[in-house]
Amino acid sequence: MPDTKHNDTLSTIKAYGKSLLSFIRKRVKNDADAEDILQDVWYQFSSVVNAEPIEQTGAWLYKVARNKISDKHKKHTEWLLDDLVVSDDEEGEEVDLSAFMMPDNTTPETEYLRKLFWDELYMALDDLPDEQKQVFIWHELDGLSFKDIAEITGAPEQTLVSRKRYAVVHLRKRLKQLYDEINNV
Repeated sequence: MPDTKHNDTLSTIKAYGKSLLSFIRKRVKNDADAEDILQDVWYQFSSVVNAEPIEQTGAWLYKVARNKISDKHKKHTEWLLDDLVVSDDEEGEEVDLSAFMMPDNTTPETEYLRKLFWDELYMALDDLPDEQKQVFIWHELDGLSFKDIAEITGAPEQTLVSRKRYAVVHLRKRLKQLYDEINNV
């Protein structure tokens, strides 16, 4: 019986490995992240397949991959925060969101603040027109280039850059409000 499950696992990896890696690569910043996520998917698959049968293996694998990609995006706030540095108009100072969100130590309070940040970011994204929201997500969260997005949408790259710029301006305002609220507490 263990040999059968082992052979089933190997045949699944052989059948889905390349296409699953390609799927993940299109949605993350680099190959190392894609390979890490794929390894996590295979680990979870091997854990589950030994415990219970999976009816639709392909659908299950892609769902787990999407979840792992989403988890990876949530953990990578640092590069996103660089683009969302907020300028304090009155004093000409910049609010350093990366220091605010990525302190050296992890405490329940910092974890709460990170969750609050992500919640506010997603709510602010929902306020945007669909075109701006989608370009921001594809470019910042999924790591697609403007050229790739242009191929998907058929829109000129300059239009996409402009849409993302409007999204960033809106997000900066919303995140500045959050920053001010937290610092005034």
